[in-house]
Amino acid sequence: MGAGGRMPVPPSPADSEVLKRAPDSKPPFTLGQIKKAIPPHCFQRSVLRSFSYVAHDLIIASLFYYVATNYFHLLPHPLPYVAWPVFWAVQGCVLTGVWVIAHDHRRHHSNTGSLDRDEVFVPKQKSGIRWYSKYLNNPVGRFVTLTITLTLGWPLYLAFNVSGRPYDRFACHYDPYGPIYNDRERVEIFISDAGILAVSYGLYRLAVAKGLAWVLCVYGGPLLVVNAFLVMITYLQHTHPSLPHYDSSEWDWLKGALATVDRDYGILNKVFHNITDTHVAHHLFSMMPHYHAMEATKAIKPVLGEYYQADETPFYKAMWREAKECVYVHPDDDDNQKSKGVFWYRNKLD
Repeated sequence: MGAGGRMPVPPSPADSEVLKRAPDSKPPFTLGQIKKAIPPHCFQRSVLRSFSYVAHDLIIASLFYYVATNYFHLLPHPLPYVAWPVFWAVQGCVLTGVWVIAHDHRRHHSNTGSLDRDEVFVPKQKSGIRWYSKYLNNPVGRFVTLTITLTLGWPLYLAFNVSGRPYDRFACHYDPYGPIYNDRERVEIFISDAGILAVSYGLYRLAVAKGLAWVLCVYGGPLLVVNAFLVMITYLQHTHPSLPHYDSSEWDWLKGALATVDRDYGILNKVFHNITDTHVAHHLFSMMPHYHAMEATKAIKPVLGEYYQADETPFYKAMWREAKECVYVHPDDDDNQKSKGVFWYRNKLD
């Protein structure tokens, strides 16, 4: 019985279907068969078309910056206090789209679903859960955890590899000689670090000239929104009660690539260049241009069948549900030895 003597409301059939476990056995199709179902032109890349999306997003972002910096101060009090947060949210969404166009996590795409080698949001087993986790396994604790994750999660991941794959020594994404990178990648990290230092110096000069508050309003607000969406998108595409994870005894590339889920962000699907609702196809064919991903997704659904996972739960509800349901992973408690290498999300800490 629920509170006040009411019977608890059972999940709807639609909810039950969404949360139904995905198949964890070897698929009855090959990557070649999936690719054959996709029209060949979906794999053709156009430099001109690709850069048109970059230009489109940067032009919109520039217009937003122009309006904010030239007109917000003319608004009557207290409208600027409303206009700036709206600007942060909208501009952050547009700039997230720019990041989506440019992003590539090579090792993540190569090791999706692997508990041993995946790079981002690698779930912990129960034995790896910290002692304080049981005190956070409640609504207040989840709210605090999600707030920290969405605001500090991206910087913490870059600086300290928080939620990333464990290494045998300290791992930092800014360290060219860290364990994350191989010898061929070290020069690229030096160049990246130089770019970060140059931008940081530019922001310092802007703060001297315009004031810290101006920099925080124009740059800091949108950056927080971008960071929040980067974490949210990555988290939700790979964290779901229906998704399996595998240890080295059960993992293979195709099973891992299918251990992701397409999500619905409403109008933001377009703003984010459909990285959200075509993520399964993105992991199967990460070099496919994003502007063909919707057509490819429709083409592969009949081939994938029940191996295709999608969830239309609004992202803000899904974030809360997954934070509640997906605390750690554990194999099923049975005598089936095959299942020992397949791990599923659980949330019981007692």
